[in-house]
Amino acid sequence: MKYAGLFKLAYKLLVNDRGKFYALLLGITFAVFLMVEMTSLFAGILNRSASTVTNVGATIWIMDPAVNTVASSIPMPDYLLNAVRSIRGVHYAVPLYSGGAQVKLKGGAYQAVTVMGLDDTSLVGRPALEQGHIQDIYAENAFIVVDDAEFSKLGKPAIGAEFELNDHRGVVVGIAKVNAFGLFGIPTLYTTYRRATEYIPNPRFTISYILAEPTDAQAIPAIKREVAALGYLALTKDEFDKRIADFYKYQTGVGTNIMLMTIISFIVGLTISAQTFYTFVLENLDKFGALKAIGAKGYELTYMILFQVAFTSLTGYGLGTGLCALMIMVARLRLPDYAALITVPNLGLALGMVMLIAAVSSYISIRKVLKVEPFDIFRG
Repeated sequence: MKYAGLFKLAYKLLVNDRGKFYALLLGITFAVFLMVEMTSLFAGILNRSASTVTNVGATIWIMDPAVNTVASSIPMPDYLLNAVRSIRGVHYAVPLYSGGAQVKLKGGAYQAVTVMGLDDTSLVGRPALEQGHIQDIYAENAFIVVDDAEFSKLGKPAIGAEFELNDHRGVVVGIAKVNAFGLFGIPTLYTTYRRATEYIPNPRFTISYILAEPTDAQAIPAIKREVAALGYLALTKDEFDKRIADFYKYQTGVGTNIMLMTIISFIVGLTISAQTFYTFVLENLDKFGALKAIGAKGYELTYMILFQVAFTSLTGYGLGTGLCALMIMVARLRLPDYAALITVPNLGLALGMVMLIAAVSSYISIRKVLKVEPFDIFRG
């Protein structure tokens, strides 16, 4: 009950000057909004950059060691597929084709697309269909279109719609749904490996990746060593995701720019909250002095300030996070390919920064309050 009374008094002191209280709350809210928005945008970019890995879902990806992202595949020789299949511990291995092309739509417009060629026998990595039957992919000129944020760029084709790809006729036989959308705003088509390599001009080698399934998890290290001995790289799905994320973090300007914006947001929030709260303490110094004069201990005044700072910081954190979530929701309604994604680590990072802002503000204010002497207050 004793501390409940102190906290109630602290709350009344905090909201007594509504203008300064709202200014303090607005500063923290704005800082949290920027921090969550920037980190969410980066998380969305990383998530979409590895969308092909997520959608295909293979356990082991075998590639050229120079590959950093799915889009930058380097063709590998056909003999490598047989070599991988002969490795002890490999349950099966299939080729995957990934390439870019231009399709001519019915109205005469051209649209860039990504073509995924699945193994003709097993169709490993095939997407789930919302319309059509997967067996129809074996029909003449058959393609499956992914219904994602870029679907409208193909004119929202229905089953039976036709297009041209390098003077070859293409027919939509299925509409697919995938777990993750692409990053670069390009529609995706699925077909068989043989058809993809026939329709799209290619260099001497045509295998973009080899998808392998181990007999058990214990066989993965041995498979990776055998593939390395052949001069190539084998990565698990999680390792490939991390390799792509590291590329965007450290080898492009995306990670640096997002980090700078997040730091700037933190500095803005720290500056506004620390200055505003210090001003609030100065204006209420006589009240803290009076409390000290009637017997309030230093630790009790400290608890009051900590409560005020924590209440303001956590309220601003909640408002900033909610505002960011609302903005992302509205943006996705208008821009389906908007990439921002709020994740638990992003929220944790923003909360940690808010707590740091609160700690600095508390330290500055507590030092001032503990130094005040009741005699000086009443004499003034």
